[in-house]
Amino acid sequence: MPERPSSEPLLTVEDLGVSFATEDGVVRAVDGVSFELRAGEVLAIVGESGCGKSVTAQTILGLTRSSNAEFSGSIHYGETELVRASEARLRAIRGEEIAMVFQDSMTSLHPVYRIGWQIAEQIRAHEDVSETAARDRAVELLAEVGIPDPAERADAYPHELSGGMRQRAMIAMALANRPRILIADEPTTALDVTIQAQIIALLGDLRGELGSVLLITHDLGVVAEIADRVLVMYAGMLIEQGERDAIFYDPQHPYTWGLLGSIPRLDRTSGGRLPSIAGAPPSLIHRPEGCAFRPRCPHAFDRCGALPALEPRAEPAHLDRCWLDVEAKRYRRDVDGQIGLRADTEAVS
Repeated sequence: MPERPSSEPLLTVEDLGVSFATEDGVVRAVDGVSFELRAGEVLAIVGESGCGKSVTAQTILGLTRSSNAEFSGSIHYGETELVRASEARLRAIRGEEIAMVFQDSMTSLHPVYRIGWQIAEQIRAHEDVSETAARDRAVELLAEVGIPDPAERADAYPHELSGGMRQRAMIAMALANRPRILIADEPTTALDVTIQAQIIALLGDLRGELGSVLLITHDLGVVAEIADRVLVMYAGMLIEQGERDAIFYDPQHPYTWGLLGSIPRLDRTSGGRLPSIAGAPPSLIHRPEGCAFRPRCPHAFDRCGALPALEPRAEPAHLDRCWLDVEAKRYRRDVDGQIGLRADTEAVS
């Protein structure tokens, strides 16, 4: 079993804001997000597409910098403040200390270079080693992530590998310099369930070799399998956060109930449609006043016209952004039939 994560944070995000100026208006992609990534833990960020998960992760590595972007708040990694760090400092950190596995392995890998060359290039960008040594290390990494015939696969182009193998190659590339933090953005998207299970198991095995894993996903089955803590995002904001079991057994925000209720359960009889969250996420240009989930929430009332703070209500380490009191939430959640999902094999991804 992996050791429990340390209370010492490797990464601290404080009141992060990311906005993009467009022809239609300012998109507030991330708004006031704060969290800590502790040493040795798997921290999951979940939510629907467009909620700000990937923008948050990419901003950590300075990948959202552009002429139309505006940032506020801070991201501290050790003594370095990443939001305002120089490009030279960020290049030194990327891959070496913080690495990222992007969600689309086919477009993330260069189509005209062989897999082994791309991994070796990552190694030589940060270490003074020969091409031969870097190549040998690339083959070892491919073997470590479970790719058969790694020496042969190192000479393959991305299109010659299956989706699962490309994803493993991306993980091998991210691990090339033994980073302290691995950011995995939707690592199981578009993979069949068998390959998903293999990637989840791989991430679970690798956590002992890494400092921490920041897992970006909309798949709560994956979260139930390997996460220690969970952040729930909606419309660019954090609306709930806590230990995995607290989120799955006793979710406090109606949006989280909806996410959990939409997952197939082995302890429920089959038949009928899965429940879904009515409506669609709001525009990040014209976000609703108050609670952004209010237009879709069946439990909204007058007080929801003001934005509640993200604060502890059920227990000190379990924060949520909802005006309903704890007992009212539990009653309404159970009446809805969206009871907390067990954080074990009852989740089917």
